[in-house]
Amino acid sequence: MPMTGVEHEVRDHVSYLTLNRPETLNALTPALRDRLVDLLAEASADPSVRAVLLTGTGRGFCAGADLRSGADSPSPRIPGDVARTLRTGAQRLIAAVLDCEKPVIAAVNGTAAGLGAHLALACDLVLAAESARFIEVFVRRGLVPDAGGAYLLPRLTGLQRAKELMFFGDALSAPEAERLGLVNRVLAEGELTKTARDWATRLATGPTRALALTKHLLNSSLDSDRPAAFAAEAWTQEINLTTQDAGEGLRAFAERRGPEFLGR
Repeated sequence: MPMTGVEHEVRDHVSYLTLNRPETLNALTPALRDRLVDLLAEASADPSVRAVLLTGTGRGFCAGADLRSGADSPSPRIPGDVARTLRTGAQRLIAAVLDCEKPVIAAVNGTAAGLGAHLALACDLVLAAESARFIEVFVRRGLVPDAGGAYLLPRLTGLQRAKELMFFGDALSAPEAERLGLVNRVLAEGELTKTARDWATRLATGPTRALALTKHLLNSSLDSDRPAAFAAEAWTQEINLTTQDAGEGLRAFAERRGPEFLGR
């Protein structure tokens, strides 16, 4: 197993990221967290990568930060340490997912708690095994939610549901998560990997730059007013029509054939 606890390979234009610390339910050490940030940045910059698939090994997707290591202790040594640690650590990881220029799929194979839950929810598409659980575990530890949770969750569930989940910290089953709009699909255990790979492969054959611009429009839509959203839409259209894939899509439509997108 790699020292950072993540397996990585690029195959058929998909960057596969597999958390591999099953003995800790794939809890994130600082080194693992930073490695994920680097791999997501590499996926954004690499034109041969056109989709990202994130999953875990064993019974957990990600149990959050590895607090037992003591590296991310919630008790500050001097004022400012905790805020700085969050900005450069958990928040940087969530931003790396949200800002990745390629679509990111989470295949949640088991427990996703705390930072691990927010890591999944930051992804563009979320598939979950029937055994998966999502837990806003912070209140159980006497902590305030971090890793962008108070930003992400209300945008997905609405304010009242987000408060319920964060105030009580109850485990949310995969079917309940799907009902609340946190999950795109709930799948039988044996179908999760296949479906996630099928979705990633489908995205990897799509118009990559158009998907990146669409992701930007959607992620920023809830933080902007109508004039700003319309202006962003107009400029993304302007930018996208300079891409090879946009030209190919229009030609394919005129020629009544399927497009062959190259991701450029």
